[in-house]
Amino acid sequence: MHRPLDILAIGEAMVEFNQVQSGDGRTYLQGYGGDTSNAVIAAARQGARCAYFTRLGDDDFGRLLLDLWRSEGVACAAVVMDSQAPTGIYFVRHDAAGHRFSYRRAGSAASLMRQADLPSALIASARYLHVSGISQAISDSAAQTVAQAIAQARAAGTAVSFDPNLRLALWSLDKARAALLAMLPLCDELLPSIDDLRPLSGLGDGATPEQLIAWCHAHGARRVVLKLGERGALLSEGRGCTPIATYAVNAVDATGAGDCFDGSYLARRADGDAPLTAARWASAAAALATTGYGAVAPLPRFEAIRALVQSQPRT
Repeated sequence: MHRPLDILAIGEAMVEFNQVQSGDGRTYLQGYGGDTSNAVIAAARQGARCAYFTRLGDDDFGRLLLDLWRSEGVACAAVVMDSQAPTGIYFVRHDAAGHRFSYRRAGSAASLMRQADLPSALIASARYLHVSGISQAISDSAAQTVAQAIAQARAAGTAVSFDPNLRLALWSLDKARAALLAMLPLCDELLPSIDDLRPLSGLGDGATPEQLIAWCHAHGARRVVLKLGERGALLSEGRGCTPIATYAVNAVDATGAGDCFDGSYLARRADGDAPLTAARWASAAAALATTGYGAVAPLPRFEAIRALVQSQPRT
């Protein structure tokens, strides 16, 4: 069946203010964020045909995001503009422990998304529907909207991709775990990080990647690509785990690297790559995404990823 769209993503996009290295520590670079938005922009930069669905405040920040998607070639005609609620923003600070986030998103337009807003025709026309735990966690109505989108996708034969992307500032661990357990049998591509799965599974900090993947399969996951940060990733389809090596780069900011992995992986899968080939490509893309500040600006394009893959061949 011909599908004119490769990836439709749903979630909350926000305007980002990312701290850069300066003498006083008070300089922030304005950018963009939101996990599923980052992922779909990463995919679009690599040639995938992409669309995004959310609600935005009818404000300057919302219009900045619309301009961003248009400039990146991400279709945004289905985005709903809300004159009564704001677009979310967030700040990123950096210290020895890594990057820290501060959000201004309570009552955001995206948290008011509803099932009646869903672009059903786009869902049915896409190869992949990509959502995350954040897409669900921002409000009960958003969770219901995501659930309806997944039901529509499965009815239409659209594959579902899911990144748990745990944020305990948005909901409780128990609620996040219940949502993940419901999602595992429904998604075709599960793209968690190890930091997500250790608390969500209940197996704790001592759980090995292989144990976490086995837990996912035991609860219905078909395919798991477990992101391990600097240690690469593991791919499993239930018959053992295949390691995915990382790539050596001059990393300065890991913001958005996992989202880049998701979008890059889905772009290659939509183009026909096998899961292992797609995961290796996504590992290179995610490494490049750490070489600049912010979630969107450093997202690499196809040529840069190919150059890195060719310069550091992996078996």
